[in-house]
Amino acid sequence: MSLFKARDWWSTILGDKEEFDQGCLCLANVDNSGNGQDKIIVGSFMGYLRIFSPHPAKTGDGAQAEDLLLEVDLRDPVLQVEVGKFVSGTEMLHLAVLHSRKLCVYSVSGTLGNVEHGNQCQMKLMYEHNLQRTACNMTYGSFGGVKGRDLICIQSMDGMLMVFEQESYAFGRFLPGFLLPGPLAYSSRTDSFLTVSSCQQVESYKYQVLAFATDADKRQETEQQKLGSGKRLVVDWTLNIGEQALDICIVSFNQSASSVFVLGERNFFCLKDNGQIRFMKKLDWSPSCFLPYCSVSEGTINTLIGNHNNMLHIYQDVTLKWATQLPHIPVAVRVGCLHDLKGVIVTLSDDGHLQCSYLGTDPSLFQAPNVQSRELNYDELDVEMKELQKIIKDVNKSQGVWPMTEREDDLNVSVVVSPNFDSVSQATDVEVGTDLVPSVTVKVTLQNRVILQKAKLSVYVQPPLELTCDQFTFQFMNRNPDGIPRVIQCKFRLPLKLICLPGQPSKTASHKITIDTNKSPVSLLSLFPGFASQSDDDQVNVMGFHFLGGARITVLASKTSQRYRIQSEQFEDLWLITNELILRLQEYFEKQGVKDFACSFSGSIPLQEYFELIDHHFELRINGEKLEELLSERAVQFRAIQRRLLARFKDKTPAPLQHLDTLLDGTYKQVIALADAVEENQGNLFQSFTRLKSATHLVILLIALWQKLSADQVAILEAAFLPLQEDTQELGWEETVDAAISHLLKTCLSKSSKEQALNLNSQLNIPKDTSQLKKHITLLCDRLAKGGRLCLSTDAAAPQTMVMPGGCTTIPESDLEERSVEQDSTELFTNHRHLTAETPRPEVSPLQGVSE
Repeated sequence: MSLFKARDWWSTILGDKEEFDQGCLCLANVDNSGNGQDKIIVGSFMGYLRIFSPHPAKTGDGAQAEDLLLEVDLRDPVLQVEVGKFVSGTEMLHLAVLHSRKLCVYSVSGTLGNVEHGNQCQMKLMYEHNLQRTACNMTYGSFGGVKGRDLICIQSMDGMLMVFEQESYAFGRFLPGFLLPGPLAYSSRTDSFLTVSSCQQVESYKYQVLAFATDADKRQETEQQKLGSGKRLVVDWTLNIGEQALDICIVSFNQSASSVFVLGERNFFCLKDNGQIRFMKKLDWSPSCFLPYCSVSEGTINTLIGNHNNMLHIYQDVTLKWATQLPHIPVAVRVGCLHDLKGVIVTLSDDGHLQCSYLGTDPSLFQAPNVQSRELNYDELDVEMKELQKIIKDVNKSQGVWPMTEREDDLNVSVVVSPNFDSVSQATDVEVGTDLVPSVTVKVTLQNRVILQKAKLSVYVQPPLELTCDQFTFQFMNRNPDGIPRVIQCKFRLPLKLICLPGQPSKTASHKITIDTNKSPVSLLSLFPGFASQSDDDQVNVMGFHFLGGARITVLASKTSQRYRIQSEQFEDLWLITNELILRLQEYFEKQGVKDFACSFSGSIPLQEYFELIDHHFELRINGEKLEELLSERAVQFRAIQRRLLARFKDKTPAPLQHLDTLLDGTYKQVIALADAVEENQGNLFQSFTRLKSATHLVILLIALWQKLSADQVAILEAAFLPLQEDTQELGWEETVDAAISHLLKTCLSKSSKEQALNLNSQLNIPKDTSQLKKHITLLCDRLAKGGRLCLSTDAAAPQTMVMPGGCTTIPESDLEERSVEQDSTELFTNHRHLTAETPRPEVSPLQGVSE
């Protein structure tokens, strides 16, 4: 980030939701005024043309009414605006406006008003050319060495250069090997057009060669051309820069030398007239626009380069001389003389932020106060320090880690989920088998009682749910003093029907969970009214669900006992319906006025099924690591073969290739196959991680019901088992969860001071296998079963000396003891696919979004 910000001299915002690009900005004395002051000409893709003459009363003022000289709607999108001598018989400056299918040249004249703010401009159409092809950009200059007038060259989207000699059309030529249009510039010293083709090379074409080449209107070969009457368009010189170009510009030192500047995606180049590289600079950021201009130092050139980090860098050749911060991302930058102020930097963003600024710093007006020496009373300081430490300790105990705000209602976020699906689903590019994917609209309301400078809204939903937009930024016009950042969150539940449909119940299933309650069973039709089937009367006690992905889940309510059973063929599919059932039961009894309702789980924790998902996820990670290593090896081999082939081709004495071309082709096929395998493995890994997270939610839910954990303890379990939103090769789920569980076992769940003295490894590396992780998870459940409790307070590090029901065992210090504990725990928590459960209401909703 820059230490200095661009000094705002004048700024304004153009229109409402208009779009702009690099060709939409121009600075020139377009009205030919006697004082020679530049005017700012801006065109937009909405078709509006504006001319400004800023006259701020003081630095930093916004636009006033008298600053806008002209605003006119041209009805067609403005691609580029330029000012030059475009009208025959006069050397006055005129305005050229390029539309997609039309080129218009206007005369702009200023009129003085009777009062100070009455100055205005009038625009008169001098001539226009209707284009037969869609235009992309244009350049102008004294083509062919003409004096006192400027000609215009337009590049079309299909690669045709159309030259206009002011009011008349001259000729058109197609560029050879054309695919996509690139930036276009004209060099008056060499009388050449320069562009960057889709082959990522700079190409130079002489104007004389273009003029005498075959006419574009006669592109098909005729008998005369076969006999040699026409000339083929030949490029003057080319230079491969290896990347696409954003812009190209010509700068002249003097009459004897000029330089060609090309702005690439990661570099900018300075070339000589003949295409040789004068110098180049590698950029560490993504550029957005640039402007080279002559330097005060002889033989050097200054270059303004804007980037997507809201920065403007000033280079002298390849040396960075200044870096300044901008309030927006510039797409066009110009330098001119405005209101007798030379060197004003004018920048334009793609959404219409127009700013005139200059470089500099504000002097610091702060003066350090005089230091008054006095003797210190250390006894009083010690007493004051102890009092402050006591206050800090009391505040930390009462408030926790985060300080409480004085007024919680200063900022408020509320979410309203539409009860009905969208009539036209926004999930247009998503297909899940034969099921139609619905969408629902969520309304987020922001309310504030304090002045805000900038608000950013982020919305997060759990996969496989998707958002049409997850980031919103609200930039307020008022410039307020920088305050304290505030973060607020709001959780909301989405309708179950968004990913689940009514389905046929199944009598048999591989995985079952039983939830016990302390109240009489409730009709499933009352709990899930939107999933009832009119043709089935048995749905009072049985109900089926069908996920959009194809999985089927069945819920059964006992007629005689206070139990509910959830069953499915996939273990991870049980979590969503189980959690939704518990939430709806709690909501049902809350509406009935019942306050002592509780759910419980008395079965065995399904660790064996959970461990199978962990092993599958870990296997995909290992497979991905091996595939990436193989891909790296084949890429190194491919580059080595390329170097050898290149050396053979450059050799003046031809030598046999010795099957290097065959080896190159085979290696290339292997690289493509390995890249496809890596991509496929990444997709499988993402799906496996989603299943693993669902199974982890289910295990946490069952542990909480089993041990009747509080909301704070459930939050600790979630933080330990679900620390990552994304899973990567560098930082994966297994090593992160293992470190978190090990920390719990050595702190709040420790049984001796010896365990607390063990140091955890500060580096997280991918483990060799999952045996250690599974051992720690089993040990965690064993500690909870024997009375251990989860907490994060500072007192949790002390050894637990209280006697728990069932007794407490220490962490085994020998492998034999550890194996015995693991064997007992396995017998306690696994070997059962039919499960039973009980617990307080969890705080995480299955179909839940978070906005902050």
